[in-house]
Amino acid sequence: MLALINLLPCSAVTFSQSYRSYFINDASFLSPQLLSKRQNLIPQSSSKPLKLRSNHEIAIRFPSKSTSRTPYSAPKINFAEIYVCPIQFPSLIPKSATSDVPQESSPDAESQATKKPDKRLKLALVFGLWYLQNVIFNIYNKKALNIFPFPWLLASFQLFVGSVWMLFLWSFKLQPCPKISKSFIVALLGPALFHTIGHISACVSFSKVAVSFTHVIKSSEPVFSVIFSTFLGDSYPLTVWLSIIPIVLGCSLAAITEVSFNFQGLSGALISNVGFVLRNIYSKKSLQSFKEVDGLNLYGWISIVSLIYLFPVAIFVEGSQWLQGYHRAVEAIGKPMTFYIWVLLSGVFYHLYNQSSYQALDEISPLTFSVGNTMKRVVVIVSSVIVFRNAVRPLNALGTAIAVLGTFLYSQATAAQKLKKTTN
Repeated sequence: MLALINLLPCSAVTFSQSYRSYFINDASFLSPQLLSKRQNLIPQSSSKPLKLRSNHEIAIRFPSKSTSRTPYSAPKINFAEIYVCPIQFPSLIPKSATSDVPQESSPDAESQATKKPDKRLKLALVFGLWYLQNVIFNIYNKKALNIFPFPWLLASFQLFVGSVWMLFLWSFKLQPCPKISKSFIVALLGPALFHTIGHISACVSFSKVAVSFTHVIKSSEPVFSVIFSTFLGDSYPLTVWLSIIPIVLGCSLAAITEVSFNFQGLSGALISNVGFVLRNIYSKKSLQSFKEVDGLNLYGWISIVSLIYLFPVAIFVEGSQWLQGYHRAVEAIGKPMTFYIWVLLSGVFYHLYNQSSYQALDEISPLTFSVGNTMKRVVVIVSSVIVFRNAVRPLNALGTAIAVLGTFLYSQATAAQKLKKTTN
């Protein structure tokens, strides 16, 4: 019976004049109802009071050595002087025997089970809004550019709407306003400049060629990402380099067979890729120490600084033609309000789809985001072809499919590379 008691060695043993005190450090042996009573159970006959070290200690007293005791007699344990009792023994039933016993589910497990469908629903909603807002932006942006072909002014207005939107969210505390320092603004100047280049170049391309063609060329962005990152010292495995081959071939085939081909439209889409790739690269380098600023707030400040960059240049490039272009646009459409709505929708949904993309990136992994971005281009290309009834040749459709497939393979290859680095 006594062999079942697990007496752990104690770090300190306190002796009184007539007794020895040993401490058992195991709370599993204690009866919680009796812990508060153990001080009252300690006999007061000792010449010095005993001090219990913690709630996990039981004091057991043994009679001190008696000189009249024979050398071979063992000391007797006086169980009446065990102050806290009864001693609870560990269960001898194996865990496998109790595995079939039904147990009540914990509230935490139930809450986590209900969170999974909620998270999936939220993710589906974010993706749906991201795709829908992108499609609406591309449609009304192209409609406005068809009758008012001044991409510098339209791009500036879109950044202006985004800046006002973020100031509204910060002012009414709908979005936490980040603490901005001078070092943050200085670090933001480079990424904002490249964002400005990428945005205005894309708008120029939209004004010259079909929306579908611009997005096919913009799907070649991974090619520029690999090239520039390699020059800056990064290395990529062979699978990544092989994945950019179908991107180049698909974009080349789509460009050759494009009905609305225009060199300015092609060069604008390519320069846009360069701008956004350099924005991503320099954002990682210069903004690495400002992780307290989330993606949405970062994009808001990029929009504000980009507007400061772009609008003065827009006035210099095409400002003298805006008034005449406005009169021609109103004359062509007939109703000025329709033109205002198109321009306003292009600005609002430009910011909203970028906002949704940052929210999606906060919720999902980079691989899922890359796949979602690839599918977004497919949705935008198909919807623009349907809305604007663009003529699509079979070889042009084939080149588009090859380029999109190459983008998907690139996202898979880069994700595998990142996973390999983290596991190593």
